[in-house]
Amino acid sequence: MQKDNDPLAPAALEQRDKEEQQRMFSPSAARNSAPILDVIKHVLPKRGLALEIGCGTGEHVVSFGESMPNLMWQPSDPDLGSRASTASWIKFKGLNNVMAPLDIDVCSKNWGVEPLAPFDAIVSINMVHVAPWAATLGLFAGAGRLLRDGAILYLYGPFMHHGVHNASSNAAFDEALKASNPSWGLRDISDLERVAGESGLRLTQIIEMPANNKSLVFSYASRLA
Repeated sequence: MQKDNDPLAPAALEQRDKEEQQRMFSPSAARNSAPILDVIKHVLPKRGLALEIGCGTGEHVVSFGESMPNLMWQPSDPDLGSRASTASWIKFKGLNNVMAPLDIDVCSKNWGVEPLAPFDAIVSINMVHVAPWAATLGLFAGAGRLLRDGAILYLYGPFMHHGVHNASSNAAFDEALKASNPSWGLRDISDLERVAGESGLRLTQIIEMPANNKSLVFSYASRLA
């Protein structure tokens, strides 16, 4: 037990306060975490190694880690603040099946996780519409390099299909994204299917989710298999 005059006490409190300040909260993550978890518990393997692309605040990956204890998770995000938040969440939850977040540029031909491959799953939540199209191309190309045969690429977010929005709110969201950054915007599932096929991935499930979102499940099969 620490004494009041313990010289380490102020330093420990300062470190705790710093970690709490790093831990970010996302209202959307709080809303959609449970529905997403319901899906991935059925489509992802029970054991193995999963890579998350774009971990954001880290709230999703710690939820997954808590609920799927036999699956090891490797989160990643190019944003330093997001990685700090994720690391703080991992420590706060005391998880030993969620590794320290990495900085991955999906547009790179080397993600830095090649020694860990092949992965049993890659998960990316609400990423492709708030990134340039090149990031989507890089995501599928990376999945084709790093997934084992039969492994899953899981995407979640708002999408168009055959050029049509499934809700007026999504159409407005798409316009707002493009106004903020012309390279952003809702992606069309048909375009994703085409790009996926070029990397050995096949769309196997489209699952309707709350708030006009969708879960897309792609399965990888090596061209050499």
